[in-house]
Amino acid sequence: MQSLKSRLVALVLKHTRKKSFRSAAALHKRIAAARKMEDHRPPQAIRQRLAIEERQVDGFPVYEITPSAPRGESRLIYFHGGAYCFEITPFHWNLIAELAERLAIRITVPIYPLAPEHDIHAMFGMAMSLYRQMLQQVPARTILFAGDSAGGNMAVVLTMMAARDELPLPAAHLLISPGLDMTMTNPQVEAAARRDPWLDIPGGLEAVRLYAAGIDVADWRISPLYGDLSVLPPSLVFSGTRDLLYPDTLIFVDKARRAGVDIELVSGEKMFHVWPLIDMPEARRARERMVAFLSERLATRPTEPVPVRNGRSP
Repeated sequence: MQSLKSRLVALVLKHTRKKSFRSAAALHKRIAAARKMEDHRPPQAIRQRLAIEERQVDGFPVYEITPSAPRGESRLIYFHGGAYCFEITPFHWNLIAELAERLAIRITVPIYPLAPEHDIHAMFGMAMSLYRQMLQQVPARTILFAGDSAGGNMAVVLTMMAARDELPLPAAHLLISPGLDMTMTNPQVEAAARRDPWLDIPGGLEAVRLYAAGIDVADWRISPLYGDLSVLPPSLVFSGTRDLLYPDTLIFVDKARRAGVDIELVSGEKMFHVWPLIDMPEARRARERMVAFLSERLATRPTEPVPVRNGRSP
């Protein structure tokens, strides 16, 4: 049964955040307002619980989160969501801190460049620099990728780019409400938009336009659904049935399975976009599944992945 809190959160989103995605103009208005108050630094409460160091990659901040007794050399890179246009939030930091503590794993959090000030080339230039640096420090079999929404898209695309460049690939993906087909041409998306209390098509398309740098939205670098999914590692995907992105997530999971990927989908009944980030009963259950999946992958210790060239080179 859907919790009362999740119903209340959906109602609040419908009357607040949904407005920002109703049109391109509304999205730009929200971006302008956000720039005046955004702060990417971890909240003070988290700084008191975990060791946190800040460094720079390609001129942008990267946070290294270390629990009191980290598990060996395992590393998780977390790519935050925000429609490619908005900064990391305390909701993201709370999930990151919980994963770091419960998994006893070091987590790296890139504060990657955002649109419209920057575009896909800067975003993935920074993300790839970070990954290459990490590969010099630890084996790829100890590296996990996680991300929500646009960050989930980044995790998948970065893996495809690594395959194209014949780099070792990460050991697993944790994807929370990922954006996988930015064309939004699936006939079911329009109906999904009417059910979604948060996202809408016009604002979503404008966000993609702002960061895509003129690249065709059907290109796998923008919409990884159209890339070579066979290069992906074992993956756990969360998507709510009231999420605008849910119909394309179903297609992605089915296509990945047919490509031989070990992938599991957790469908949040009546849940909205990125619900596992919000403190409510449904999110707590989702986080239990995340911890179980990542713990299993950390224990498995697969052999070093063989680099694979993505057949859809840009």
